[in-house]
Amino acid sequence: MIGSPVALTIRRNIPRPPAALLDAFRHAPTGFVTDARNGMGSLHHSIKPLDPGMRICGPAVTAYCAPIDILACMAALDHVQPGDVIVVATAGNDTAATVGDLWALWAKRIGVEGVVCDGLVRDVPGLLASGLPMFARGHCPNAGFPHGPGEVNCGVTCGGVHVNPGDIVVGDRDGVVVVPLAQAEAVARQLEVVRQKEAQAEARVKGGEKLAFWNEAELAARGALRYLD
Repeated sequence: MIGSPVALTIRRNIPRPPAALLDAFRHAPTGFVTDARNGMGSLHHSIKPLDPGMRICGPAVTAYCAPIDILACMAALDHVQPGDVIVVATAGNDTAATVGDLWALWAKRIGVEGVVCDGLVRDVPGLLASGLPMFARGHCPNAGFPHGPGEVNCGVTCGGVHVNPGDIVVGDRDGVVVVPLAQAEAVARQLEVVRQKEAQAEARVKGGEKLAFWNEAELAARGALRYLD
């Protein structure tokens, strides 16, 4: 590289969803949310909560960290509001942790809703004790270094899904789903339809009715079904 790189690029002002819109997603299972998004928005399955009971729902503040770097993640703490979810992209780094327990303690103190990281974290006992919901690919003792280059609120690709600042992030035991802010109202309407259909189907099964999980007659009619006995 010719010359010195810019260590950190920050967007200070980002859009956030109104509280009423966010509440539409707050208690929804991630499976319902991705169904309402037409089967899209789910981050890679390796990104899971440190504790199965952890859950998050909030607008994204994004941090891009170069491999083995943590500068953007550290700086993101100065650009959050209560209820935000910090989404950290690490360029596939699996050699060092991006956040630890002291960072998590401060994030919890200033009202951060939770963290989604497509890399590693460390100090797991301290992370759990902090009470901050933490979703990550894994954990290891190695720590990164705050040198950059990095970006805050410039958008990231995390777990194979593009995340813009202000997008709605929902996480539970199954994983994490992202809803683009521009689509959130439409997805919220569809989410209510999904809720109703799921409730109706569950009631039918509990009442002893077998659901049509596959269409035997349709397969047979087009010659796509073969029995061996």
